[in-house]
Amino acid sequence: MDEHMKNQDIDFNNRIPLEDLKNTADTIKQELAKVIIGQESFIELLIVALLADGHVLIEGVPGIAKTITAKLFAKVLKTDFSRIQFTPDLMPSDVLGTSILNMKNSEFEFKKGPIFSNIVLIDEINRAPAKTQAALFEAMEERQATIDGTTYIFEAPFMVLATQNPIDQEGTYALPEAQLDRFIFKINVDYPAIEDEIKIIETHHERKGKQPQTLINPILDANKLADFKEKTQSILVEEKIIKYIAEIVSKTRNHSHLYLGGSPRASIAILNTSKAFAAINGRDFVIPEDVKKSVVPVLNHRLILTPEREMEGMSTENVIDMIVQSIEVPR
Repeated sequence: MDEHMKNQDIDFNNRIPLEDLKNTADTIKQELAKVIIGQESFIELLIVALLADGHVLIEGVPGIAKTITAKLFAKVLKTDFSRIQFTPDLMPSDVLGTSILNMKNSEFEFKKGPIFSNIVLIDEINRAPAKTQAALFEAMEERQATIDGTTYIFEAPFMVLATQNPIDQEGTYALPEAQLDRFIFKINVDYPAIEDEIKIIETHHERKGKQPQTLINPILDANKLADFKEKTQSILVEEKIIKYIAEIVSKTRNHSHLYLGGSPRASIAILNTSKAFAAINGRDFVIPEDVKKSVVPVLNHRLILTPEREMEGMSTENVIDMIVQSIEVPR
């Protein structure tokens, strides 16, 4: 009995206070729902990626609020925001910055580019040439930029939200698999349901020309976010959950429908985002449902179908579902 009570004390003392984190996540969702209709899953994935300290690739046809959602998401955070429109003539210096000669003292001074911000929105990431993409991905991975031998560290938080359009591929440069792996999530944004479409039109009509940004209030500052990230990292993950994640990712590597499977980086991304899903639900431990929510957005851009399955119209999501269904859920 004493031993049991002692264990209970240990468990109690180890509990992580997550009420503030959960309430803040709920408030962010409510704030964005004033303007962004029917994209609850999209917004939740952005919050999860933020807590897991990852970058996000957003794919969808034009006009479905990809860019405005990213902009308003940045607005709910009391942090700096910059937007870069990628174009075929964009150079790495247009992103990172460049050294300029100061005529007063005849010395070169570094002028920071738009990547030196907290939330960076990159519109149409696949429009810029490989050289510019490579400079961006290096900055995303290292969270720093080295120009003329000097290294500049980015201020935390640092998150890249990149959009791409799956339809108009003329004049685009496909992102290589190794670069896609740098994104913790790829979020596919679909057309809204008819009920949501009606609400979108009504909301726009009621705004009477007011800019959506004016309706959104900042909720979360950098210090509080850093605290929330620390709490998220401390979420309890049992051995059986880690084994479950490893089994899912491992199965992608020898699946007959897949030409390329997930890397260990994908396993770590599932672990980190599962913790964030638990945190925003006010839980200090990960359950299998958290893992299931994470697998599609983490894996869908890291897997490559075999040419035969691609020709049949199968998607990576179909294969991920098949793999998850085939693995016993830990109890």
